Amino acid sequence: MLMTKGRGGGTGAGLSRVSGALLAMSRHLEVRDVLKTIVVSARELLDAEYAALGVPDDHGGFAQFVVDGVSEEQWKAIGPLPRQHGILAAMLKDATPQRLADVRLDPRFGGWPSAHPDMSDFLGLPIADGDEVLGAVFLANKRCPKPQGGCGFTAEDEELLAILAQHAAIALTNARLYERSRELTIAGERARLAHELHDAVSQKLFSLRLTAQAATALVDRDPARAKDELQQIALLAAEAADELRSAVVELRPAALDEDGLVATLRTQVRVLDRAHSARVTFASHGVRALPAAQEEALLRVAQEALHNALRHADARQVDVTLTRHGQGARLRVVDDGRGFDPSAVRRAGRHLGLVSMRDRAGGVGGGLAVESAPGKGTAIEMEVPGG
Repeated sequence: MLMTKGRGGGTGAGLSRVSGALLAMSRHLEVRDVLKTIVVSARELLDAEYAALGVPDDHGGFAQFVVDGVSEEQWKAIGPLPRQHGILAAMLKDATPQRLADVRLDPRFGGWPSAHPDMSDFLGLPIADGDEVLGAVFLANKRCPKPQGGCGFTAEDEELLAILAQHAAIALTNARLYERSRELTIAGERARLAHELHDAVSQKLFSLRLTAQAATALVDRDPARAKDELQQIALLAAEAADELRSAVVELRPAALDEDGLVATLRTQVRVLDRAHSARVTFASHGVRALPAAQEEALLRVAQEALHNALRHADARQVDVTLTRHGQGARLRVVDDGRGFDPSAVRRAGRHLGLVSMRDRAGGVGGGLAVESAPGKGTAIEMEVPGG
């Protein structure tokens, strides 16, 4: 699949295109999405044929390297990622801009693989947060007539790319902080689930043990009662298995990256339907792929709503629907359980995960609505804007 081509305009494109590029960078929370948006925005804004961004590692290479203007086939044929040498090293180590009429004539140029596209005029800048160089963004082959022996990229282009690089540093730093926060959140959720699993299953197994002891004592002197106790053992064992299945699903969710949101939700709902006496259903209509952060937020909110319905609300029916909503999606989880008064829950400080769900929705630019009343069930609805 070919990557998008620039649409022209350069520095004359005006403030609206600059603003659009900055907004696009701030819209994403995943580091990889931010990097790609920076590269695409820079290439389109300055009307270059090629753009790339490298994030250095600590071993002379790159932890991440994102390109735009090169086909996937070309990229695979180019081979391993470049090392931190020559002009790239100058940008990363000295934090200096590089604007060249012909990169191939620079004494620091060390050549490139045979499958690499041919490049001439070059503009590169470091992306820095204070004294820390986070990466380098560079453009090649300005789409314009070149002055004799001169560079197509102008001083104004360099100034514009510098503004973009400053905002890219903020967006990249925020994305890294978000990913770290998410790691901590996931670790906290796992601890909560492990504690819940221990409590729930321990209670079931303790009851199972006591009932087995009672059945053993009754086998000879009261076989009929012993039979009743054995039936209770079977019931307790089934409940313990249900708790285990449900906890395992939450502790080890389906791979969102590989399967996508729809397949992941469908799998989890199917397992929960088997693991609980309540009927749990899932339906999806016209949902398109969403930014990774939004898909994860929708999944986590669905899990929390299902947890509340199945563990706390004594629901007999839970219906999960995921539908397209503009460029984004709408999730709705409805149960026929005992319900509650949302305002009373807030006053009492018992949130039933509502604060967490609202935080997740707000963190990806979405919104959450809760409808419930005592004896009337609960409906949780979340919308995200897409990308």
